[in-house]
Amino acid sequence: MFLGEYYTTFTGHNRVILPKKFRQELGGKRGVVLSRGLEGCIWGFSLEEWQKEASKQLETPVTERSGRDLRRYLFSAAEEVRLDDQGRLVVPGNLREYAQLKGGVVIIGAGDHFEIWEGKEWEKLLKGLTKKEKLDEFGKNAS
Repeated sequence: MFLGEYYTTFTGHNRVILPKKFRQELGGKRGVVLSRGLEGCIWGFSLEEWQKEASKQLETPVTERSGRDLRRYLFSAAEEVRLDDQGRLVVPGNLREYAQLKGGVVIIGAGDHFEIWEGKEWEKLLKGLTKKEKLDEFGKNAS
């Protein structure tokens, strides 16, 4: 599972280093799929997990508007990227723009995938997630 929260910056040529724990989770494989996430982040999946997620999204019939919309949103921005020997990956320009990535980047584990956030946006979201009302809501859903 992808776990943890890691602060980093671009290393040049629009590359970020994937945390060592995440590279280990990939089991030495270098391919990952990046796509638009929700709330303004980028989702990153191992190739195997991407296949699973893609299959789930394809269950909604293309004849339903929601099925078409989700496919358009998720698959149009998806791109397979490869880690270099130092564990860095290039974040494609369309995804950098979508997530408004500039300098400070946060890469978080989200279980079956990881997310890449602009640092200030992650801090705002995290602040909202840690409010007492939200934590109480999480507790009710966990029961």
